[in-house]
Amino acid sequence: MTVSCPIEWLLLLHAATTLFMVGVIWFVQVVHYPLFSWVGEAAFPEYERHHARRTGWVVGPPMLVELGTAIATAWCLGGALAWGGLGLLAVAWVSTGLWQVPAHRRLERGFDAVTHRRLMKTNWVRTLAWSARGIIACALIVASR
Repeated sequence: MTVSCPIEWLLLLHAATTLFMVGVIWFVQVVHYPLFSWVGEAAFPEYERHHARRTGWVVGPPMLVELGTAIATAWCLGGALAWGGLGLLAVAWVSTGLWQVPAHRRLERGFDAVTHRRLMKTNWVRTLAWSARGIIACALIVASR
């Protein structure tokens, strides 16, 4: 069975969503999460609830498109780069589910400095995974030409 894939468009969409997430995750790591401690304890639970909801609207659709294009890229192209990129995406998603989401849920109950530090520290896993994915997404485009 032969798989027919629109490789050029697939790789461009994949790179676009991945690079979008690279930008988002670096902004979150360097600017957004460190500023949590400046919100103030009284306002923080409400701030965190709004933050989580609004962030979901911004990152949810690109993350789903990125996941779909990463799977399709691995399926259509194969190779260590495509499968390695998909593996790194799994790392980012697992990190999100195991560390970042629970930390945000804890912070919805009120600012906690220990949880905040843990959130910033564990978010480096996602930051590095998405950064490496950005390099891989670009390398896949170059390799396909």
